[in-house]
Amino acid sequence: MSMSVLKNVMVPMRDGTRLATDVYLPAGDGDYAAAPARPTLLGRTSYDKEADWLWIKPVVKYFVPRGYAVVLQDIRGRGSSEGDVYSHVVNPHEGSDGYDTIEWIAQQRWSNGRVGTVGVSHGAVVQGALALHAPPHLTAMWLDDGFFNWFTNGARQGGALELDTLGMMFLHAHDSREVQQDPILVRAIADAAAHLREWVMRMPLKPGCSPLALTPQIEHVFFNYYRRGEYDEFWKQDCINFEEHIGRFADVPTVLRCGWYDLFAWANTEFFRRLAARNRRPVRLIMGPWTHNACDRRYAGDVDFGPAAALDGSAGPSCNDLRLRWFDRWLKDEANGAEEDPPARIFVMGGADGRRNSDGRLNHGGAWRAEQEWPLARTDYRKYYFHGTGLLTTDLPRDGSDPIVYVFDPEHPVPTISGNVGSFYEHLPVPDGVHPSMSPPRARMRSIVLPGPSHQKEEPGIVGCRPPYPPLSARPDVLVFQTPRLNVATEVTGPIVVKLWVASTGRDTDFTAKLLDVYPPNDDYVHGYDMNLADGIIRTRYRNGFDRPEFMTPGNVYEVTINLSPTSNLFAAGHRIRVDISSSNFPRFDVNPNTGEPVGAHTHTLAVRNTVYVDAARPSHILLPVIPGG
Repeated sequence: MSMSVLKNVMVPMRDGTRLATDVYLPAGDGDYAAAPARPTLLGRTSYDKEADWLWIKPVVKYFVPRGYAVVLQDIRGRGSSEGDVYSHVVNPHEGSDGYDTIEWIAQQRWSNGRVGTVGVSHGAVVQGALALHAPPHLTAMWLDDGFFNWFTNGARQGGALELDTLGMMFLHAHDSREVQQDPILVRAIADAAAHLREWVMRMPLKPGCSPLALTPQIEHVFFNYYRRGEYDEFWKQDCINFEEHIGRFADVPTVLRCGWYDLFAWANTEFFRRLAARNRRPVRLIMGPWTHNACDRRYAGDVDFGPAAALDGSAGPSCNDLRLRWFDRWLKDEANGAEEDPPARIFVMGGADGRRNSDGRLNHGGAWRAEQEWPLARTDYRKYYFHGTGLLTTDLPRDGSDPIVYVFDPEHPVPTISGNVGSFYEHLPVPDGVHPSMSPPRARMRSIVLPGPSHQKEEPGIVGCRPPYPPLSARPDVLVFQTPRLNVATEVTGPIVVKLWVASTGRDTDFTAKLLDVYPPNDDYVHGYDMNLADGIIRTRYRNGFDRPEFMTPGNVYEVTINLSPTSNLFAAGHRIRVDISSSNFPRFDVNPNTGEPVGAHTHTLAVRNTVYVDAARPSHILLPVIPGG
């Protein structure tokens, strides 16, 4: 592909730090002083602007031939940029650096003064940070798989640590400039990542006693994530919390794209809801059946959703096709009608035959649908109550129903079979006969937890699983509530909340919830298939707010709320809706030791008896967003 490239322009920020920036222009624009003014797309990255992955260079390859200038920049302290090293998202200069970069672009002769932003994962986060500073020449945005509030969905959730942050920190340590400049550190961090599953089993980690100590700044930030259980000033920084500062967010045409099985599914739907309510310019939401950074796939985990699910151009537009239409409208003033598109485009999962396809995955299917808002205005919020018999129905439980008691032992937590994870990467060994230079660590990354849905049964090789490898429903510490087989298909689309009345013999403990679509047996799945859809957790010391922990009095009854990630699923006739209640989901979330000690710094664990009440006075239930006619 022919184009003009200006490499490593050192763009000065307001404090004098210079950020390494590459400028890509269409072929023939080599005379930068005389190049025609063009709309510009900016991608800022912590992963190296030279990387031909994670949609960094692909933006160049797609948009430059279509008349765009594309600018790629290493953020402060990463790649070839100057500045202090900051750990991943906690960079207090992020917003002002983005502002200064956009305004620098607008001053260049090759820019028409209209700048759009693109980026995936952390590339979306840096967009959110700069949008809080509202640079005058920011014209439109497209954020893929980013977060909204790092405290409520990212580093922590429901008061628990989202433990794949440990894998994330190993990944960012490996990519950091100080490590890449020292071959010994490269080997040490790569070895740590190769043993990630062993490290997550060694929690709680101690400062100075893990491989992260080789990168002190990254270690410092990880322990902030791990030990700061209360919502304080650290979590309110605008580089990691757009929700706290949403009143400052730039009012420009914005698209948020994410997946139901992305770790930021809640973040993007809530971000959309809040932005759409306050912004005058168009805000759009696209939610598909994807895991993190995987919208070009028709499958997630062990489940296939059909060819229409993938934004790869094979059975519909690619993601870049959709982005081009968006930016053509706002950066080129093309009258393509993008502003008239429905605000939300969601993929409703389900509806296929449930057989195993040629790739070995369950056919779940699904279809795209346009909507005017999120949550959907026509939603019928229905309470499905938990009964002592294990039933899940819309009928209130009877008076005097006995509560259900189980033992939660932190030394034997319920394993995460699969779910909404994104950075649990271990590094596999270099294959025999292959020189290490031909097999870089990123080419050998594998998640220690399967991202997406799968049959919820313990298996060899899954972290925390033990013989005889039962289905999770058979564990004594998992309470299972399910409907009778459905007579008619039922669509559940929206945010999901579980209300529990609980007690414990401990001062502090966790309660978890998981929503599943239970398939009946067929010739391919003779025991049926328990497909996970959404999950959540609450650490009971934070039941009344994350800024004021309150311990339980053993034996007293408390009401707690668990917010699950949102979903959109059609439960077919003959299926069952199921909810699992327990007290652990490891290693998706760190395990509560039940001792009431400071989070992330416990000295021992304590097995406790946890109780869930299921009577008319204390009617534990799930609130499902049912779509009429679905």
